[in-house]
Amino acid sequence: MIVTYPFSAVVGLGDLKLALVLNAVSPRVGGVLVRGEKGTAKSTIVRALAAQLPTVSVVPGCRFACDPAVPDPECPDGPHEPGAGRVERPAALVELPVGASEDRLAGSLDVERALTEGVKAFEPGLLAAAHRGVLYVDEVNLLHDHLVDLLLDAAALGTCYVERESVSVRHAARFLLVGTMNPEEGELRPQLLDRFGLTVEVRASRDPEERAEVVRRRLAFEADAAAFADHWTAEESALSARIAAARSRVPGVRLPDARLRQIATVCAAFEVDGLRADLVTANAAIAHAAWQGRDTVTTEDVRAAARLSLPHRRRRDPFDAPGLDEALLDELLERTSGDDAPDGGPDGSGPGGGRDGGPDGSGPGGPGGTPPPGDGTGPETRNHPTGAEPSADGRTAAADPPPSAAAGADAPPMAGEPAPDAATATGAAASRAAAPQTASQTAAQVAGVAAPYRVPLLEVPGVGEGAVGRRSRSRTRRGRSAGARRPLGPVRDLHVPATLLAAAPHQRERGHQGPGLALRGDDLREVVREGREGNLVLFVVDASGSMAARKRMTAVKTAVLSLLLDAYQRRDKIGLITFRGAGAEVALPPTSSVEAGAARLRSLPTGGRTPLAAGLVRAAEVLRVERLRDPARRPLLVLVTDGRATAGGDVDRAAALLAGTASVVVDCESGPVRLGLAVRLASRLRARLVPLDSLADLGSVVRDHRKAV
Repeated sequence: MIVTYPFSAVVGLGDLKLALVLNAVSPRVGGVLVRGEKGTAKSTIVRALAAQLPTVSVVPGCRFACDPAVPDPECPDGPHEPGAGRVERPAALVELPVGASEDRLAGSLDVERALTEGVKAFEPGLLAAAHRGVLYVDEVNLLHDHLVDLLLDAAALGTCYVERESVSVRHAARFLLVGTMNPEEGELRPQLLDRFGLTVEVRASRDPEERAEVVRRRLAFEADAAAFADHWTAEESALSARIAAARSRVPGVRLPDARLRQIATVCAAFEVDGLRADLVTANAAIAHAAWQGRDTVTTEDVRAAARLSLPHRRRRDPFDAPGLDEALLDELLERTSGDDAPDGGPDGSGPGGGRDGGPDGSGPGGPGGTPPPGDGTGPETRNHPTGAEPSADGRTAAADPPPSAAAGADAPPMAGEPAPDAATATGAAASRAAAPQTASQTAAQVAGVAAPYRVPLLEVPGVGEGAVGRRSRSRTRRGRSAGARRPLGPVRDLHVPATLLAAAPHQRERGHQGPGLALRGDDLREVVREGREGNLVLFVVDASGSMAARKRMTAVKTAVLSLLLDAYQRRDKIGLITFRGAGAEVALPPTSSVEAGAARLRSLPTGGRTPLAAGLVRAAEVLRVERLRDPARRPLLVLVTDGRATAGGDVDRAAALLAGTASVVVDCESGPVRLGLAVRLASRLRARLVPLDSLADLGSVVRDHRKAV
């Protein structure tokens, strides 16, 4: 039997524990996105949570985990007869691998049997398996966008729809969605970030005592997992019971109009897009009140919910980092807390229910209460099997609320001071939080250059079969129909006209009479689709003295930043090589994180000689390794240089190493007298030549057009 690391035994991570608990209490919160560096127990704590969820009752034999009390009337395995019995089982924990297909996620129909036998045969996917449990997506930022969209739609609707030609199936799919990601490997796009209810930024503690306690507990678990888990049984049972009690309390929690206006004021002041933030914050505040044992939402609940629901919705641009000005949040809450009488807990003690507003005088980590079991503050630290003393409070710095929250976020206005209305509350405070920077402004700050601009489409010739993207032509499973072919395996995308045309000539020999057609398996044809793929865009940037002369490096950095932004929008991987002085270096190994590429531009050193050949040789080495790692992803080399070569190596021999690689040379030569070296280099590489001025000119045309509109 596999023993899971106890949820209560995880040290620190108060905000993450709170976010997970709120989703366990109320699935309406909409899931959790956990962002953090590697090695911060993201996966461990998610798997531990599933063990704390209450058991579920299911209809025996139902592959879709229908509740016997209220079975799904449209369940593909139904209809279920009343009183058909029940089976108790733990809540499911389903993990979605990065390489999963759409059929594996949503399920698939056997189209061949549907057409030839008239049988609706459906094979459930991972969304069905996760119903009434937890769906865990590790490295969610590495999933294809259409898969992320599909699972977020199912999480929002509570239903999974599978459509194949004229056959359709739907089934319930309500689950707690948890995604983890390392921002170093690329960001989720803002429209997908917004679909996650809450987000938490996780960083390893810098406190030596706390780090030592983490290692101590982990070593004890690895030495004897069963014994370690036994020491935490009481805390785990208490946590599970508290989650179950909070779940039952949620329907009775009241959200006063004053608190609802407070939520709307905060969301408006931070200028988040749309109204999803308001809904998520309201549901999270209700869940937090239920978790704390209250029957009415207080300002403290609103604060706890806003801290988790708003940071990622402030990100509008690939160069933005999620974050929230907590001082401003406290100011807004303080100004709007006078809309009604001070809130109290169920027994009327303390504004906002106090810090110890839980049913037993304790609460979860982060704002709104003390940390939940397992963060080093509860009795479990005294029962630790190693007998070691934990850190002073076991909490991470992020979990501790700022003094302004404890100093009376719910305090009414002082005597003689008029209570501000919502408009006043969003006045000066809103001007500080809002006015979010444009993509151009943010990118310029990140790289220390001018605002980026739109660049022309640079694509790889031919038709590939790489990852779905928006750059080069490719045969994909998503896109326009470009023909039909005999299926290479199970039919997933039926081409109906081609199938009928293949079957029509054989009707007489098959003895078919009457309307319709007699179909056989060898009549089936599948669609050949053509769309767009993402490529590996490898930037090779000349940072030598000849480029730095006449202050051209600012224009070069701006051009590269513009190309980086274009690569982000077209779903590419990017890499960055620079050459100067005696050689070339890989400033950024191929990655999906354009933020990392922009950060490298800021500290890009310049000066020295120009080892152009070394830059080309290093590019060939990087591309060779990447072909082994991801052979389907075609590369695009973008060489940014003035063509000068003043240090070692034969440029012609180096260029020969890149034969067959789609390339673009951005000619940075300027001035009245031009040597045309970049033109000759582009000829050697058989590359497209794009003058630096043309990139900037196109950018200015786009900006002028936007101003005119």
